[in-house]
Amino acid sequence: MRFVISRKLQDWLEEGMEVQLIFFKDSVIEVVVPQTGFYEIAETEPNVKGNTAQGYTKPATLSCGATINIPGYLEQGEMIKVDTEKRAFLERASK
Repeated sequence: MRFVISRKLQDWLEEGMEVQLIFFKDSVIEVVVPQTGFYEIAETEPNVKGNTAQGYTKPATLSCGATINIPGYLEQGEMIKVDTEKRAFLERASK
């Protein structure tokens, strides 16, 4: 079975991830990813000492390939919880 997934959705897909498939007349018409997910920060600029201004954000590429803005205190390699619909950082993942 082949179907096209939008670029917006592709950003959040990772190997082994569970998604919902919506069918209509034996054809997939929609792929639904979980509204929140845990991802590793794959790439971001380093935290600069003294740059602790409230509300400071920086871009980060996540392990799934999506790019979002994250708080300045987070560093590469950390796990975070993300709202996939809003493309927004929610919180640090519990260790």
